[in-house]
Amino acid sequence: MTKAEPENRAAKKERTRQALLDTAMDLLADRSFAGISLREVAREAGIVPTAFYRHFASMEDLGVVLVEESMRMLRQMLRDARRDPSPKNAGTSLDILVRQVHSHEREFRFLCRERYGGISEIRRAINTEMRLFVSELTVDLSRMAGLENWRHDDLEIAADLIVGVMFTAVVALLDAGSPGYPSEDAVIARAEKQLRLIILGMATWDPSRT
Repeated sequence: MTKAEPENRAAKKERTRQALLDTAMDLLADRSFAGISLREVAREAGIVPTAFYRHFASMEDLGVVLVEESMRMLRQMLRDARRDPSPKNAGTSLDILVRQVHSHEREFRFLCRERYGGISEIRRAINTEMRLFVSELTVDLSRMAGLENWRHDDLEIAADLIVGVMFTAVVALLDAGSPGYPSEDAVIARAEKQLRLIILGMATWDPSRT
């Protein structure tokens, strides 16, 4: 057995695994995760159902991986957006958000749909990632000038508000312009105002009163 053989098998296994993930995401374009089956995913990916278990322990396991991969993009977006949380940079942060939503619409639709969906493992994975975003932003805020004397709880509340506005904007952007929904410009303007209000409120907050 040559050294190249196991490497080729590993590469083939990785391609099949990625095909299962891509197929599942394609099937989720207009359905919830609970609405797709293991057999359907395997068939569309070109493998027999039993081969699915060489890559994932269950459909729930596949769903959690989809969350992790989709959240990786959202996490990078939020990291870019939070580098300098100031009123004047709120618009720049939202520009990053809009570009990411346009580039990865199917992933964001999946996250928004499943955040309150019927599969507990997937809901839990999304909520865990959201809490991680808040924790990371809390640390960033604690390092900013003027916030070094804030209590951790207050910083965490501010971080939660910012992340909440960004995620709400994602949900609104996915349907922006459709009948009965606001335009993309209106969504951006509202989110920018919300971020400005949060950041301006932080500037006048007296941590000694909490």
